[in-house]
Amino acid sequence: MATAILVPGKEKRVYSGHPWIFRSDIEKVKGEFTPGDVVTVQAKNGRFLAKAIYNPASQIALRILSHKDVEIDADFIKAKVKRAIDYRRTFADLHSCRLIFAESDGLPAVIADSFGDVISLQCLALGMEQFKDAICDALEEELHPRGIYERGDVPVRELEGLPLTCQTLRGDVPDRVLLIENGVKFHVDVKNGQKTGFFLDQKENRAAIAPFVKGQKVLDCFTHTGSFALHAARYDAADVTGVDISEFACECARENAALNGFENVRFVAANAFDFLREQSAAGEKYDVVILDPPAFTKSRSAVQAAERGYKEINLRGMKLLRDGGYLVTCSCSQHMLPNQFREVIYAAAKDAHVRLQQVEWRTQGKDHPILLAAPETQYLKCGIFRAEKD
Repeated sequence: MATAILVPGKEKRVYSGHPWIFRSDIEKVKGEFTPGDVVTVQAKNGRFLAKAIYNPASQIALRILSHKDVEIDADFIKAKVKRAIDYRRTFADLHSCRLIFAESDGLPAVIADSFGDVISLQCLALGMEQFKDAICDALEEELHPRGIYERGDVPVRELEGLPLTCQTLRGDVPDRVLLIENGVKFHVDVKNGQKTGFFLDQKENRAAIAPFVKGQKVLDCFTHTGSFALHAARYDAADVTGVDISEFACECARENAALNGFENVRFVAANAFDFLREQSAAGEKYDVVILDPPAFTKSRSAVQAAERGYKEINLRGMKLLRDGGYLVTCSCSQHMLPNQFREVIYAAAKDAHVRLQQVEWRTQGKDHPILLAAPETQYLKCGIFRAEKD
C-alpha cells in the first residue's frame, strides 16, 4: 500500500475531522499505486493519520475513509452502509429517504436514494468505484429492493476519470417508480429525472408548510414536478398555482396531481422571474409564496451574481404577498452561506417595504446529515417568514 505524506502543517485539517485532503497538501506519495487505490496518509513526522482513497488527477486528491489503521475492504464498506441505514431506521420511511449521504456517512462521493422499492445510486469518486458491488450487496442485504439503478451521468465523474453511465445494477428497475412522501404520491423518473430522480432533501421542509397553507391561495415557483405545490394541496390549500420553465416538468406535475386526485392545483409553464413580474403588474395577491429555485451558483466566483438573482425573486415574491402572508424561500447553492442568504432576504424585504418575522429557519432533512467538520455538507437553506405590510 502506498503512503501519502502531507506538507508540514496540513495534518491539522485531518485532526479537525475534515474528510478531504487537497492535492496541494500532499508533499509526496511513496510506493506503487493505481489512481483510485486506498493509501495510508501520514504526517511529515511519520505519524499515521488516516486511510483514504487517492486520485492524483483530482483537486480533492485524498478522501478519508477511516482515521484508524484498519483494512479497507468489502466488509468495511458494507458495515458503513449498514450503519448509515440503521441511523435512518430511527426516524425515516426507508421507501422515501436518502440512504447514503456521501462524506457525512463516511462513504465519500456516494449517494443512494430510496424511491419506493427502487434505489438510485451515484458513485462520483474514482476510488469508490471499486466498492460499488459491496455497496450494492449491502443495500440488498439490508433493504431487499426491487432494483438498484446507477445514475452515473454526472459530469464530475469525467473529472475523476470515470465514464458517464446509467444502468441497472441489480434486479429490475421500471421507467417510473411510485413514491409516497408525507402522504403525497409522486411518479419518479429514476432513469431520466434530475439528479437521482427526485429531490428528497426538502421532504421535511415540505411538511413544515402545513400550518400556513390551509385555506390559502398559494404560489409555488420553480415547482419542478410539483413537490411543494402538491403538498400545499394535500394540506388543504384553497387554490394552488405551480410555475416551472419546463413544460415537460409541468406535465409531470399535472400527472402527479391527478394521481392524488387534487383538483385545486394548476401548473403553468413559464419563466418564474417573468411570471412574478407579470402577476405583480396585474395586481395579484397570494397568501403564501414558495420559492425553491435551482442553485444559482456552482462556484464561489459566481456568488455575487447569485445574490442578485436571489434578491430579485424574493423581492418580487414579497410584493405578491398580502399583509400577513407567508414567504417560504430556499437556496440549495452550497456557496451561498446561511447568513449570506438571510442578508439577501433582508435586503429584498427592505426594498419591498416589508417587515419579515422569521417563523422558521430550516435546512436539509435528517436523512442528509451535516458533518460539523465539513461545512460543505450543509447546503440547503429554507426560511419561512411572515410578511407585515403597512
